[in-house]
Amino acid sequence: MSSTDQKLDLQLLYTIFCDDVRLEVGNKLSFMGVFQNIMVQQLPASLIKFAVVSHWKGQGTYLSEVRILTPDRQGFIVVSQPTSFEINSGGFADNISFFVNVTFPKAGNYFVQTLVNSNLFEEQVLRISDAAEANLLGASEAIN
Repeated sequence: MSSTDQKLDLQLLYTIFCDDVRLEVGNKLSFMGVFQNIMVQQLPASLIKFAVVSHWKGQGTYLSEVRILTPDRQGFIVVSQPTSFEINSGGFADNISFFVNVTFPKAGNYFVQTLVNSNLFEEQVLRISDAAEANLLGASEAIN
């Protein structure tokens, strides 16, 4: 099976950003500190632990990587080691990338990219803002 055929057999159902992930009894995952944006008092800001969870459907064996690009897309904040995952026919798989001591130097839209077999598969925006920016936007917009 070629990599093009395999891609047709792979679907990313969701990606979650959170502080931590734990494997519980019965192969259940518990997510702690789920977020879609990060608001801090001041920048630069560091996260002690940061997890990106991807839930896949399909079949085949794949190599996955996660990387976070700067707002100008000129550099990387973090890049995960490539990890292999396998999905049996009609099955599901979770791929979790943990990062430690991640520092975001300034406010802006950072780009979280998921690569499969070294090709960009999906990209999501992670908004980093500080209290000064929240005051400019107004409380209601900052919370949403």
